[in-house]
Amino acid sequence: MRFLCRAILAVLLSWCLGNFGTVAQKPPKREFRAVWIATVDNIDWPSLKGMPADSQRVEFVKILDQHQRAGINAVVVQIRAAADAFYAKGSEPWSEWLTGRQGVAPMPFYDPLEFMIKETHDRGMEFHAWFNLDRATFSRIASVAPDHISARRPDWMLLYGGRKLFNLGLPEVRNYITGIVTNIVRNYDVDGIHFDDYFYPYGIAGQVVRDDATYKTYYNGMNRDNWRRDNVDRLILQLRDSIQAIKPYVKFGVSPFGVWKNRSQDPEGSPTTGGLTSYFDLYADTRKWIREGWIDYIAPQVYFSTDFVKVPYRGLVDWWIKNGFNRHLYIGQGAFRIGRPTSRDQAWGDPVEMPTQLRYNRQYPQIHGSIFFSSKSLTSNLNGVRDSLLTDFYRYPALIPPMPWKDPEPPLAPKDLKATASPEGVELFWQEPAPAPDGDRANYYVVYRFDRKGKVDLDDPRHILAICVGEHTTRFVDRTAEKDRRYAYVVTSVDRLHNESAPTEVTVRVPEQ
Repeated sequence: MRFLCRAILAVLLSWCLGNFGTVAQKPPKREFRAVWIATVDNIDWPSLKGMPADSQRVEFVKILDQHQRAGINAVVVQIRAAADAFYAKGSEPWSEWLTGRQGVAPMPFYDPLEFMIKETHDRGMEFHAWFNLDRATFSRIASVAPDHISARRPDWMLLYGGRKLFNLGLPEVRNYITGIVTNIVRNYDVDGIHFDDYFYPYGIAGQVVRDDATYKTYYNGMNRDNWRRDNVDRLILQLRDSIQAIKPYVKFGVSPFGVWKNRSQDPEGSPTTGGLTSYFDLYADTRKWIREGWIDYIAPQVYFSTDFVKVPYRGLVDWWIKNGFNRHLYIGQGAFRIGRPTSRDQAWGDPVEMPTQLRYNRQYPQIHGSIFFSSKSLTSNLNGVRDSLLTDFYRYPALIPPMPWKDPEPPLAPKDLKATASPEGVELFWQEPAPAPDGDRANYYVVYRFDRKGKVDLDDPRHILAICVGEHTTRFVDRTAEKDRRYAYVVTSVDRLHNESAPTEVTVRVPEQ
């Protein structure tokens, strides 16, 4: 495995030798900074259906590098878009958006998921595997392999809007979906399992979800709406338990439609007047899942502007802040709407709309970060959004917030830290610590630098010099150290769930020559 000791370029370029008096607000030390990479219909990657495997790899690496330079520290990649697969170790057929025809393997052969995870981890970023769970087919013209689940089990399918959807009221369907997910957890080194907003389908005029027979069999005294919500609840809870049993450190998150209920429908709902809600229309009781601790994070899709009257950005975000229930809250940012105003939501034409939203988020510690939809909105730099991240919001690095309910134990501190001034700069060496009491080892290291006369403040990410990825990466060279200066260097260990150790410190004087 290739280990990377990643210098934080933006910090080095703007290093102020400990004097930060001109900066009005300390940037966050902890923040989840993620982007969705959509594969369905070739939205983000691969950019062309049937692209040669070598070109797919080159393109994905380019995407990762662009996001890493912009300060992104996690990617949420769609690996199952329509009961298909962007991975080799599974029972569902290869995706047509990968190879051009469903069921056909990439040529030359490789495992895209294995490759993507390795490249992501080598850059010190988290990889969350994103599943679309309700969709079995995408459209009438999409290719479907002969052994596709919709062909093998037509009795599991609901026809709606020209698509075949999984009937979540059937226990065997929920077991099947759970098996698909747990196969990934067992066989791949993912950091998280992620579902989007599709449970029961978005309504289409004149269309009816025909699950009458299933309802009559399994309704258990509930009305139809509550029964559908109970089906989704059962699936979420089953997945939570299964993931926890296999790899307790793997995170489980959902990105629902932004509005749970309107206040006019429930006094506990949000101050919104939009027609669609996840609770009544998609049968997803998302607030219940976060309240009960069934999921580790929720990323509501707040794809509305600050000026949108029916669903104002600030009002909906405020509601989620009050309903985060001590789990992680990431705001789903509608980057795809930048520069595309509509008659109902004109603020998206304003270049400062997204910066305004991000500044609003930063005021509240209950918001743990953002996920942007989607990748190409950032790489295309719509209205300069990527520039804003690179030079302002994500100018300094941030560690991903820890999840104490999953792992409260920090790793042990690095051992035997030494610093030596050399013609190359200041060379730091340390030893890997022993496992912590819970068995966790260091997953990466953080290197800080301070002017010897200044205060050692590990909460200020402007002092982070490098993030060294890989448990055996125990060397770093500071090539920006100035002559005839005395510095204090601090190195900490960080485990897989981003708990940080106590500091290990060393001082060194850089000679004049």
